Amino acid sequence: MCYHHHHEEVAKQMNRREFLTRTSLAGVGLAALSSLLPQQLFGDTNPKPVLPHFAPKVKRVIYLFQSGAPSQLELFDYKPKLKELFGQELPASIRGNQRLTGMTSNQKSFPLAMGKFEFKRHGKSGAELSELLPHIGKVADELCFIKSMFTEAINHDPAVTFFQTGSQQAGRPSMGSWLSYGLGSENQNLPAFVVLLSRGREGDQPLYAKLWGNGFLPSEHQGVIFRSGENPVFYLNNPNGIDKMSRRRVLDHLAKLHEAQYQHVYDEEINSRIAQYEMAYRMQSSVPETLDISREPDYIYDMYGEDSKKPGTFAANCLLARRLIEKDVRFVQLYHQGWDQHGNLPNDIRHMAKSVDQPSAALIKDLKQRGLLEDTLVIWGGEFGRTNYSQGKLTPDMYGRDHHPRCFTIFMAGAGIKKGITYGQTDDFGYNIVKNPVHVHDFQATMLHLMGIDHEQLIFKHQGRRYRLTDVAGKVVKGVLA
Repeated sequence: MCYHHHHEEVAKQMNRREFLTRTSLAGVGLAALSSLLPQQLFGDTNPKPVLPHFAPKVKRVIYLFQSGAPSQLELFDYKPKLKELFGQELPASIRGNQRLTGMTSNQKSFPLAMGKFEFKRHGKSGAELSELLPHIGKVADELCFIKSMFTEAINHDPAVTFFQTGSQQAGRPSMGSWLSYGLGSENQNLPAFVVLLSRGREGDQPLYAKLWGNGFLPSEHQGVIFRSGENPVFYLNNPNGIDKMSRRRVLDHLAKLHEAQYQHVYDEEINSRIAQYEMAYRMQSSVPETLDISREPDYIYDMYGEDSKKPGTFAANCLLARRLIEKDVRFVQLYHQGWDQHGNLPNDIRHMAKSVDQPSAALIKDLKQRGLLEDTLVIWGGEFGRTNYSQGKLTPDMYGRDHHPRCFTIFMAGAGIKKGITYGQTDDFGYNIVKNPVHVHDFQATMLHLMGIDHEQLIFKHQGRRYRLTDVAGKVVKGVLA
């Protein structure tokens, strides 16, 4: 009897409990032996989850991630006291024992800073927004502002990784991958998780594939980057000399080889690879059609702004996000780089705000007019906030702000979220939270809840430990739920 058939006989004659009972092996010896035997003998350690756990309010998510951390003080969280005390020292009682970055820890003083930007109230909700965001102000009654976000991460890379994967360390699945794994795709011709990249200005913090990676989940759940240009997805087009029918025959034979290999080693990643090949084949026709925005009417371009005609811009990606949502893509992740403003903040933030203001508002209006906002969640925000004191030189027209994880602002709109509210509050200095703090894991738990998922029950076992997006924390923020 061959090695493989012998294991099949063992599996038939002995279940897991009987195997452990009859063998005298223990500890490392048992673990080593079990790793050599087919996993069918022990049962699937990660059976496909049966989701949703309860009726979802959200079917799809568009996450407009503002990489580099926009200053909440110039955009959302108006603090007139900072104008009143401009240039004066931040009181030690307010700063407390807050951890500082290496960029300001050696500063001898911490002068309070506030620029000349004016704030005004918008809509029936009376939301206070900066003059830098006039278009977002016009949709303020659709928005839920959370002004009491906080995180433990104080540097960009771990902070962005924390938001996207639930851990400051690389290697965990991203939230889009978790949703793809748990809920699957509603369109078999497009990925469940798509990533779009844009840049508002040069010289900002880099982004890495780990942010949309699948971690230890099957690789078919990783985010797929759609790039601007003729080849939006790498290796999607047929090589020279290979037509569609030839590629189909190659894939059919490759699938047979993979199936034979799977029957020999029982590695689920083999099935994931087959699924990816098949998805790439189907995407050959679906992707060009979806990404072709040339047929959009002029009023749509006018709504999103002139940049929406320029591939790769934030405005163009917002328009693409709407098209992807129309095709039932589960999770669309936009990253917009350029918000890391340690110096020359007044000028740089004006430029960055202009790049996102009109298209962000247009996306919400466009989704609403198409009836898509009723089951779509839109999220807007960065990885942490900015200090109320200046980093380096301070004048009304020239100052910068360092990283501030203790409090910052994000906003959401769409399905399951209360409209026209502000949740949470910071002190008069914009330095500490005084009401309704919301941790990164709370935010993640709330997003999963809106998708019909109990965050404590979406679990994947890896290397002997059960993992989830919210790690061992997180609670649903019920105060923002409609």
